Amino acid sequence: MIPLGSSPRNQWLVSATEVDLRRAPLAERPLTIAAAPQRVTLDLARTAIIIVDMQNDFCHPQGWLGHIGVDVTPARTPIPHLAKLLPHLRAQNVPVLWLNWGNRPDRLNLPPKLLHVYKPSGTGTGLGDPLPGSGAHVLEDGSWSAAVVDELAPEPGDIHVAKFRMSGFWDTELDSILRNLGVTTLLFAGVNVDQCVLGTLLDASCLGYDCILLEDCSATTSPSYCFDATIYNVKQCFGFVAQSSAFLDGMAG
Repeated sequence: MIPLGSSPRNQWLVSATEVDLRRAPLAERPLTIAAAPQRVTLDLARTAIIIVDMQNDFCHPQGWLGHIGVDVTPARTPIPHLAKLLPHLRAQNVPVLWLNWGNRPDRLNLPPKLLHVYKPSGTGTGLGDPLPGSGAHVLEDGSWSAAVVDELAPEPGDIHVAKFRMSGFWDTELDSILRNLGVTTLLFAGVNVDQCVLGTLLDASCLGYDCILLEDCSATTSPSYCFDATIYNVKQCFGFVAQSSAFLDGMAG
């Protein structure tokens, strides 16, 4: 019998005369962590982390936000926490997914409504436009602008998904990838926590995934009350909130 499937977690066994639809069982790897509103036990074998928009245009001083006068210092606060956490998650075979904004060069995946958000008067530097100085096109897939910041350089085994909406589930392959990986629990990190992180987490919750927001691995350049409201609403309605240290302590134990 020959394995047939893109992921070892979701494969048939086939031959010329037979097909076995049974998936190989995953050995449970339970982990109990401190979280809010309650302590949580999850299965690392069915967990993935989604890191949203930790890209040069959002987090580098010479990126797009820096160019238009936004202080990106808050957006950089997740970097040391993620740099410490990700090697431990990879060592536990937890899939690492980079969910990054990535426009097509021709911007045909962007409706006028999205272009208007970032270029309301039709002037200035908006999505896909070249940055003065570097010439890098804003959040264009494959460009320096859309790349993950150097401090969080992805590993070869990581998974990349380009998005072009606030939610990473709209018009992308994210849900298909997660289902092929057999994932039921999602850890969320990145920026902006009140916009793309929350938008993706809300859709994940509506799709039936268990959602845990990593508070110290998330940030926003919005006013602080936006961060506070996001934390409140996730705990109240959409999942759980935890610190990366809870995972590090649990995996170390």
